[in-house]
Amino acid sequence: MEQNNNREFENRITKLFGIKYPIIQGGMIWAAGWRLAAAVSNAGGLGIIGAGSMYPEVLKEHIKKCKAATNKPIAVNLPLLYPSIEEHVATIIEEKVPIVFTSAGNPKTWTAHLRAHGIVVVHVVSSAKFALKSQDAGVDAVVAEGFEAGGHNGREETTTLCLIPAVRAAINIPLIAAGGIATGRGMMAVMVLGAEGVQMGSRFVCTPEASSHDAFKQAVVTANEGDTMLSLKKLTPVRLIKNEFYAKVAAAENNCATPEELNTLLGRGRAKLGMFEGNMAEGELEIGQVSSIISDITPAADVVALVWKEFNIACSSPFTL
Repeated sequence: MEQNNNREFENRITKLFGIKYPIIQGGMIWAAGWRLAAAVSNAGGLGIIGAGSMYPEVLKEHIKKCKAATNKPIAVNLPLLYPSIEEHVATIIEEKVPIVFTSAGNPKTWTAHLRAHGIVVVHVVSSAKFALKSQDAGVDAVVAEGFEAGGHNGREETTTLCLIPAVRAAINIPLIAAGGIATGRGMMAVMVLGAEGVQMGSRFVCTPEASSHDAFKQAVVTANEGDTMLSLKKLTPVRLIKNEFYAKVAAAENNCATPEELNTLLGRGRAKLGMFEGNMAEGELEIGQVSSIISDITPAADVVALVWKEFNIACSSPFTL
């Protein structure tokens, strides 16, 4: 099958979001501000503002600036456990954000309300069971995120290549794959398994437009295989770069620390300390396993273009069935 990097492409995800390529940027806390979202959307993908680390007035500012920087579709990632979620939802509706990605909570809570205002709703899941629950809740699509991902993961530890076909068999709405994807070949692999688009977080952290600290970006591009580990499973599982803080967490977990003890160790603002303020020793450094194959800081538009080019080359390979 001969394909061209500039060819027109259309599937359920590109039509649902009104985008050129089925490439979605993750809404990572402390990394996914308006500059990154606008750059990805302008390049033909879907840029997402990560609301999880923003006060209500900050989210409103980022949405306004993003809309001024692009006339393409944008989205907001909305963790459903966020304490000021009512204010975030009101801002999203007021600012006419067209797409919302919900996570970390029950999709039934806000899906109907958001869709009643004409908003496309996508929910992030880590199992086929919750993908089906999300479909039943009325979402327009799901993101199935495998164990390899950075940020908060499911306790099942299902890898992306096992998760995607299981979710595909369980639901009939559009499916986006996430976790361990940073290249066009990775994109092709999950599309063959039933995904209709990809969401990449770690790859977009390593861009000039990401709002995360440069020291964190450098830690990601220098990370090697085995330098991340899934931790804090008694709280909310999160994949971390190994540093002094991770070592304290690992020691506590090896000593059978209670959830309360782990919560005390985690404290407040630990993720901001590492990913936004650049404290590489004591900060919480959330990133995916795929960091081991990311070796440079690349503009977001170039990331989108390169992934799409690699995808097309992979699809036209003589080894592709």
